[in-house]
Amino acid sequence: MTNQANRMESEPEGSAAEFLSNTHIAEDRDKIADLETEDVIVNQDSYGIRLTDTPNGRNSASMLVNKMYAWRGYAGTHQLTDDPNRITLTATDKGDVVGTLTIGLDTQIGLMADQIFREELDIHRQRGAKLCEFTKLAFDPSVRSKASLANLFHLAVIYARDIHGCTDIVIEVNPRHRRFYQQMLGFQREGEMKTNPRVNAPAYLLRIGLDYVTEQIRQFGGTFAEDTSERSFYPYFFSAREEEGIISRLRRIDEHQAV
Repeated sequence: MTNQANRMESEPEGSAAEFLSNTHIAEDRDKIADLETEDVIVNQDSYGIRLTDTPNGRNSASMLVNKMYAWRGYAGTHQLTDDPNRITLTATDKGDVVGTLTIGLDTQIGLMADQIFREELDIHRQRGAKLCEFTKLAFDPSVRSKASLANLFHLAVIYARDIHGCTDIVIEVNPRHRRFYQQMLGFQREGEMKTNPRVNAPAYLLRIGLDYVTEQIRQFGGTFAEDTSERSFYPYFFSAREEEGIISRLRRIDEHQAV
């Protein structure tokens, strides 16, 4: 039980592959928010996703991450901080935080994954890639919806790609969950398994190009209810039409925060 939290902090931190097997599909996906509340990006009935840029919001997200890490037996206490190079999204259900994911942007001080995978990451930096990492992904297993997790992941993709111009996503994952990311999302392994000292657990570094993600979303996004032979996770992502509306809203939020 050593690594889920491991950074995606390892996978989406916690238990993506396991709780997704028993799911129901969220309804009414077409209600993309254009709400008065500035930090709300998507609102679907009682379910919503927002940027988390307040102490209370970061504290709620940290509590969920620590709860899920402890449940999985991972070491350490994980607290989200006010860092402009780390963007945290939270999913709420009836006001309760049920999911969170943090996007880490590559800067001069590097990424968290550099602690053990610097050599692997530098290879991609040298070819001109603009990296980002997805960390601290935690989702309450009581929320059994593939669409809910896909919404959160897709929004993080949009934020990394369209707001910050990233070309590649990297994650550190528990070996137990590696297949989910590779088979269901198309991530590829970079290098060998190492020990992540932040959670005292083994981890693989996985990477995916955002050009590949974009193409999969274009082909399969929003098709989960159709009779399709596609078995990846991408049919649960937003459709191309929904994505356009979300990108516009995210850009407005980003412009508002820059003022």
